[in-house]
Amino acid sequence: MAERFIFTKYRTSCYNCGKEVDQVIKAVRAQAQVACSNCGATRIYIPRASDVGKPGMYTKIGCYDVWELKADAPCMNCCVEGPHDLIIGCSQFTTRCHNCDFTHFYKFNVEYIAKCPLPGEGNEPSG
Repeated sequence: MAERFIFTKYRTSCYNCGKEVDQVIKAVRAQAQVACSNCGATRIYIPRASDVGKPGMYTKIGCYDVWELKADAPCMNCCVEGPHDLIIGCSQFTTRCHNCDFTHFYKFNVEYIAKCPLPGEGNEPSG
């Protein structure tokens, strides 16, 4: 995921290992993912729709708590770097630009559990 869009962390209990640790959140045009910094449990989401619309235009679906976060990122539509809403559930992941309301909807695709074996290439954001 070399393209930069959303790259942030959210501290909560992991659904897999149960520990309260950072969940590393990454999103680009082609996919979004949430990975546990402790056990490596990762959920991959693939894009399903992109549109300019109002908040909540995609239904929040979830079997776990839905995360409602904010992160600064460059918009894929208006190219302004600014706040984006992140709505993340077990089966969906949505980003929405505060500047132009461009919304990118991802649907859950696959889950795996693994840790990156290369030093410095794991689940930690730089800086």
